[in-house]
Amino acid sequence: MLELKKFEDARERLRGVLRKTELIYSGIFSEESGNSVYLKPENLQETGAFKIRGAYNKVSQLSDEQKQRGLIASSAGNHAQGVAYAAQKLGVKATIVMPKPTPLIKVEATKKYGAKVVLAGEVYDEAYSEAKRLQKEKGYEFIHPFDDEDVIIGQGTIALEILEELPDADIIIVPVGGGGLVAGIAACAKKVNPKIKIIGVEPEEASCLKAAIENDGVVELERVHTIADGAAVKIAGEKTYEIAKEYLDEIVTVSDYELMDSFLVLLERHKMVAENAGILPLAGLKKIKEKGKKIVCVVSGGNIDVLTISSMITKGLVARGRIFRFSVDLTDRPGELLKVSEILAKESANVVKLDHNQFINLDRFTQVQLEVTVETNGEKHIREIIDAFHGEGYEIKRSY
Repeated sequence: MLELKKFEDARERLRGVLRKTELIYSGIFSEESGNSVYLKPENLQETGAFKIRGAYNKVSQLSDEQKQRGLIASSAGNHAQGVAYAAQKLGVKATIVMPKPTPLIKVEATKKYGAKVVLAGEVYDEAYSEAKRLQKEKGYEFIHPFDDEDVIIGQGTIALEILEELPDADIIIVPVGGGGLVAGIAACAKKVNPKIKIIGVEPEEASCLKAAIENDGVVELERVHTIADGAAVKIAGEKTYEIAKEYLDEIVTVSDYELMDSFLVLLERHKMVAENAGILPLAGLKKIKEKGKKIVCVVSGGNIDVLTISSMITKGLVARGRIFRFSVDLTDRPGELLKVSEILAKESANVVKLDHNQFINLDRFTQVQLEVTVETNGEKHIREIIDAFHGEGYEIKRSY
C-alpha cells in the first residue's frame, strides 16, 4: 500500500539532498495550449534529473549487509547518475550498466560520481539483462530504475512539492519511460487531492505503458525507436503498471517532431535546456482537450550532449516553420537570380544558403535549378513567400 506517509517519510530522507525546484509559469506554453501552464524543472537537480529522488530513497534504506555487497543498476543515463550519486553520498560501491548508444555526457557524469560503468546492448532492456547477469554472478544488490516501491515513492515526492506550491492544480503531466515517475506522482497526488488529473506522455514508438494498459497486462514491444532515449523502454514495470492502472487518468503519445518543436520553444523562450524524454509533457500539451486549467508539466531531466542540442535546434526550427527550404527552376539568363533575391527581400526572408545548379536539369542551356534556404517567422510567413513567388510566375517546390 502506498500510503501518503511513505511519501512524506521519503521527503524527509531527501532533505539536504535535493535542490528546490520551484514551479515556473510559462506564458508561451499557456498561450499555445489555452491553459495556465507551469513547469516543474527537475532538470535543475544536482544530477540533472528527477532520478536522484528514487535512487537515494532506495539506497538510503538498505541494510549494512546489502550495502557491503555493492550496488548494480541498469540505466539509459539518469537513474545511473542517481544511483552513483546516492552510492557516493552513502559510501557504497556501485556498478552501472548502460546501453552502448547512451550519450557520452551521461556516461561521463556517472563516472564522475565514482561508479564503474559497463556499456552493453543497444537499448535499455538489453542493458538490464546484462545487469541482472552481473548481479547473479557477483552478488550485487540490484537497484531497479522504476519497478521498485521505494524508487516509485521517491519519485512521487515531486507531487508533494507541486501541490504544496500550487494546491489548486488541475492536471499534472508526466513523462513515461518504464513508469516509475508517473506511478509515484499519480499515487501521491491522488492521496493529497483525489480530484486531480494525471496524464502520462510516451513517445509514439516507445509506448510500453499504454500498450500494457490497453492489453490489461504488461507486454513487450517488438521495437522502440525514439529520440527520447530516456524513455526508450520495451516493457513497463509490473509494479508501475498496477499503480498506473489504478491512479493514472490518461496516456497520450507524441512524435519525435513534436518533441523537437517543444525543445526549441523551451530553449528559446525559457532559456532552459532539457533532454528529449524530459520534454514529453510539453509536447503532450497539444494532445489534451482541457482548456482553462492549471497544468503542471514535469520537465524531468536535462542531460543532453551539445551535438544533440545542435541537431534538436535545427530540427525544431524546421518543425516550427522557422527554416524554409525550397527549389525553383529559372531561365538561364542574367537577372533571374536578382529577381529571386528581390522577392525574398520584399517578404523579409533572410537567406541562409543558396545553391545555383546549372547541371541538375538535362536542358541546362535554357534552365537551371536554384535551391534556397531562408529563415522565416513561421508557417504563415512561408505561405506568404510561396504566394509572392506564384504572383511573379514562379513555381516552387518545398523541401521542408
